Amino acid sequence: MAHGPHASWSRSLVFLFVPFLVATLAACGGAPKPTYFPGYPVGFVERGVASWYGPGFHGNKTANGERYDMHQLTAAHRTLPLGSIAVVRSISTGRQVTIRINDRGPFARGRVLDLSLAGAQALGMTGAGTDQIELRVVGYQGRTADMGVLRVQVGSFSDQQNALNFLERAKHLYSGGRVQIVDLPEGKRYRVQIGQFSREAQAEAAASHLESSLGLQAFVFRDDS
Repeated sequence: MAHGPHASWSRSLVFLFVPFLVATLAACGGAPKPTYFPGYPVGFVERGVASWYGPGFHGNKTANGERYDMHQLTAAHRTLPLGSIAVVRSISTGRQVTIRINDRGPFARGRVLDLSLAGAQALGMTGAGTDQIELRVVGYQGRTADMGVLRVQVGSFSDQQNALNFLERAKHLYSGGRVQIVDLPEGKRYRVQIGQFSREAQAEAAASHLESSLGLQAFVFRDDS
């Protein structure tokens, strides 16, 4: 380590240069301003199973209003703020890719992320279909106002009346339920969704209660509509 007047002079230059560099980058249109989302700081880490979705959804509208392009490096997550930038690393192979969250999903128990075809190809997981991954948030492109309420999905039905009947059962435990109609490649689905929560801890507690009371599998997602 250097000592003496030259070292002190060098440190002074660094202290002067860094604020200047930050101010210069902030003035440039290409440098997005940092954004903080409560509960999801930069550095947020999640581990679990990732899957991918492709041709059947290509061109469909995503949760943030874009058209899904399976050739772009994007992904669907159930609760992360739309516009989150994350590095996704395959735990099995060590390969990694940087993606942007622009959609909601996966709507399947036990999975944490739905990658685009391009993202899945980058990790080499298209053949197996799923992979154990680690997701790390490295930045955001968005605003806190974009964050919607949290809901608990308790069922998905091909028959609308079955969905409505199930909703009536769930309403005895939590109010604010609804049936959401979605068009999937295999046809219409009627998703039964319960409650409106502001914090994940509340929503997860409700999901656990609904699971034990109704004998089903439930999961939490963010409603951006």
